[in-house]
Amino acid sequence: MKDEMIIALYLERNETALSETKDKYGNYCFRISYNILHNWEDAEECLNDTWQRAWDSIPPQIPERLSVYLGKITRNLSLNRLKQANAAKRGCGQRDLALAELQECIPDRQRVEQAVEDKRITEVIERFLYDQPSLKRRLFLRRYWYLDSITDLARRFGITESKVTSVLFRMRKELKKQLQKEDICL
Repeated sequence: MKDEMIIALYLERNETALSETKDKYGNYCFRISYNILHNWEDAEECLNDTWQRAWDSIPPQIPERLSVYLGKITRNLSLNRLKQANAAKRGCGQRDLALAELQECIPDRQRVEQAVEDKRITEVIERFLYDQPSLKRRLFLRRYWYLDSITDLARRFGITESKVTSVLFRMRKELKKQLQKEDICL
């Protein structure tokens, strides 16, 4: 079923929207959640929460791209669950590793102006990724948005782990230069 039809079902408050959403985007959302949590049961719970959150938010929200909307909900719920799980102990998942890799080029400050700065950073990153060749852009997004492991990326794109690591390292350096060029304090 097309996204427009699924969204129309949500707008009509027709519960068929949920089953159609699960059928079409269940595997996609599960993969996002599992990559973050590395736990089948927790990922399943996040999926259930994703469907509930979608049901509660459509309407008033009307997503332009349902896959992106659901992916963002799933990712945020999964990161929140991971944060809760790691409050007492530190995990060793891809999230911490991926975020540590980006730490040198994206600031971590707590202040009032942070929201404005975050918007600027987002715009610079979007422009940076738009200018990249498809493979580089996809590697970057799969690593830092979907939190895929280096091994998974190498397998997915048919290149060596060393090549993946090298491309991502160079991209982080380029991104850091771009952020500095845009006067974003690091």
